[in-house]
Amino acid sequence: MPGHNRRNRTFLGRLPLPERTFVADALRTETVGGMVLLAAAAVALVWANTPLSVAYESVREFHFGIGALGLDLSVAHWTADGLLAIFFFVAGAELKRELVVGELRHPGTAALPVIAAVCGMVVPALVYGLVATSMGGTWNGWAVPMATDIAFALGVLAVIDTHLPSALRAFLLTLAVVDDLGAIVVIALFYTSTINFPALIGAVLGLGLFFHLHDQRRVHGWYWYLPLALVIWGLMYNSGVHATVAGVAMGLLLRVAKDGERGRRPAEQIEHLVRPVSAGVAVPLFTLFAAGVSVTGDTLGAVVSEPEPLGVALGLAAGKVLGIFAGSYLAVRFTRARLSPDLAWADVLAVAMLAGIGFTVSLLIGELAYPDPADREQIKAAVLLGSLTSALLACLLLRLRNNKYRRLYEEENLDVNADGIPDIYQQR
Repeated sequence: MPGHNRRNRTFLGRLPLPERTFVADALRTETVGGMVLLAAAAVALVWANTPLSVAYESVREFHFGIGALGLDLSVAHWTADGLLAIFFFVAGAELKRELVVGELRHPGTAALPVIAAVCGMVVPALVYGLVATSMGGTWNGWAVPMATDIAFALGVLAVIDTHLPSALRAFLLTLAVVDDLGAIVVIALFYTSTINFPALIGAVLGLGLFFHLHDQRRVHGWYWYLPLALVIWGLMYNSGVHATVAGVAMGLLLRVAKDGERGRRPAEQIEHLVRPVSAGVAVPLFTLFAAGVSVTGDTLGAVVSEPEPLGVALGLAAGKVLGIFAGSYLAVRFTRARLSPDLAWADVLAVAMLAGIGFTVSLLIGELAYPDPADREQIKAAVLLGSLTSALLACLLLRLRNNKYRRLYEEENLDVNADGIPDIYQQR
């Protein structure tokens, strides 16, 4: 019955061709970006743990900019507040598209990833709090293990073979969209200490002008928007609200409606152009100057003995998998959402483990939550250890799942008599 099918939509079943093409393009770009991100993290760790570590610190702390505008920042600061605004702009555009024309516009299909993602943020925060406070620590870093690094996670997926179902990758991507929204809300609400209202009002007016030009007047040309975006970013930074909020706000203001009968959606077109800059330049450069932790016995010892670092590591490695898997089960058990028939619960468990790779946004929130350099280094080490643990466990389970899917693929395509028709279609 048509009505029955509408009420019981299958999450991540067969997508319409335009959506399938969009998701495939996004996954390919993010996968490449994930590999670049892995390389940047490796370079940062090597650079920070060799005799060249002094040069690393010098470059990271080198200041430049326009002091009169309050923008005389270090290289590390520019990459965190400036380049990551590009990352959040892409996240905002992707979220806008999913909410308006994507899978998240349907309550039935949105229930599963939304519930799973929310549980995947709440449970790690609770794990952190229980671990840290039970050992005499504080709640300061509760938000650090909440984030999922989609580029890093897809980079890990790229190392695994290609027989895994596409629905698994799409499930991870959809989770990350909701997760990014949660991270944006947390940064905006909980990591804003003082507000400069004139600058904030100026940023809001700038966003209004951005919306007017883009959505109302349909003005084209990057030369209009790039200077305006820089002004909005500068005002947002000086307002006291984290500057990356400017990026996501502009992403959410992009128009999703098609231009003309056969025109492309501006949000998709702009995201398509900006995403390689985000995945290939902005995020790797942030990682290069954020992931350079001095890995010593004392640092690693602090991760497993000090309350806050241990809470972060366990929040990522244990809280994420527990929250996402439990959230997915609850969504299927108590709502009308259904997993794709191509996915098994073992696949959901693998995705939940993979989502424990926090990295980019976790490192950013760690820097905001812990201004003291010594504490910050321990938290960064905890993020790296928790993310690495999650990645290794996910790789183990994904490899097992991939072997099973490869055997199924070989059985389905076995053609012993070489007649060009798989034997499975000739069995009675």
